[in-house]
Amino acid sequence: MAHSGFRGRLTRFLLAFAVLLVLVSLRTKTFAAADDGAGGGGGGNCNADLSSVLPPPFSNMSFAHCKPVWNTYAIRFVDTKEHVLTIVLSAEYTTGWVGIGFSKDGKMVGSSAMVGWINRHGRAKIKQYYLRGLKASEVIPEKGELPLTNVPAAVVLHEATIHLAFQLKFEHALRGQPILLAFSTAYPTHHHLSKHVDKTTIMFDFAEDPYPETKNYNQFKKNHGILAIFGWALVLPFGAIVARYFKHKDPLWYYLHTVIQFVGFIFVLSAVVVGQVLYNGIDANVPAHRNIGIFAFVLIILQILAFFVRPDVDSKIRRYWNWYHHWFGRLALFFGAVNIVLGIQVGGAGNSWKIGYGFLLSVILVTVIVLEALSWMRRSDKTGQHPAFQMNPI
Repeated sequence: MAHSGFRGRLTRFLLAFAVLLVLVSLRTKTFAAADDGAGGGGGGNCNADLSSVLPPPFSNMSFAHCKPVWNTYAIRFVDTKEHVLTIVLSAEYTTGWVGIGFSKDGKMVGSSAMVGWINRHGRAKIKQYYLRGLKASEVIPEKGELPLTNVPAAVVLHEATIHLAFQLKFEHALRGQPILLAFSTAYPTHHHLSKHVDKTTIMFDFAEDPYPETKNYNQFKKNHGILAIFGWALVLPFGAIVARYFKHKDPLWYYLHTVIQFVGFIFVLSAVVVGQVLYNGIDANVPAHRNIGIFAFVLIILQILAFFVRPDVDSKIRRYWNWYHHWFGRLALFFGAVNIVLGIQVGGAGNSWKIGYGFLLSVILVTVIVLEALSWMRRSDKTGQHPAFQMNPI
């Protein structure tokens, strides 16, 4: 009776928590940007006075609008009624190049960018590039679709900060413009760019607003990956391990399994919500990753529903419920693992992500192998034991 009462209270608690979590997720349509400039290098770049740093005519302009956007990057801009847009990109600089690109859909391919650097001889260089493809040979200098005015673009290194200044003429004000930011520590060779060290995509509003809306979708991508790995590769497998190898600790294994799997579901649900924001923000074209993720998430929801319709141990349908629960759970974990690998690939994650996930997956596999071996040995010992009996004397 005590076991049944505790299970009922646990069920009501988990159900109420799930409803609350879903309501919060539906209400949260967006997330705060990863770097709002507080305490960062970008805020310092916004505070700098460029009137004595930039060449004319940029030095004569009043850049009332400045926004830290990513790492130490800050964007200043001023727009006229004729939609002449003057932009200054500022960032900390050591070597290599710094670039800002304008995209139609948030993707690199088909974009045009302004890239600036100070070469080994101390000479400033700034050029427009057309990003025809992902390969270095497909980043073409002196090409692009940016409507540059007759005002020459300029690049200036002041102390440890580089400033790229240029002017564009549009037919309409730019609102919700996808902006690409990237840098490399290697110098261009004959004006051909080396591969970037890091990059991000933001959505920037160039309307006359002192606080333009920005979203760091690169941070969304990282958050999506971290939540998915925690849910699919750590918490949910650990809950499955508890259910398979610790049933001799009854009823502790049941409560641990239920709570752990519900926590895993929270991580997976959070990853789905962040992924949806990311998908809508940059119009990502990753159908395989998205469809597999949706399929695996549906399997997890079915597992949650199975918790509420779990029949009694002596029920005639308990065997079929066990088959359903076990195999749907295994399928969910399998497709979750496959989708993590696919997400790392399509997201362009670095080797650190691959090594980290490979290490975590190896730990899980080794743990399962060790526990399976111990379980097999325990079953063998029980099979080898014979019941003691006493012979009656003749």
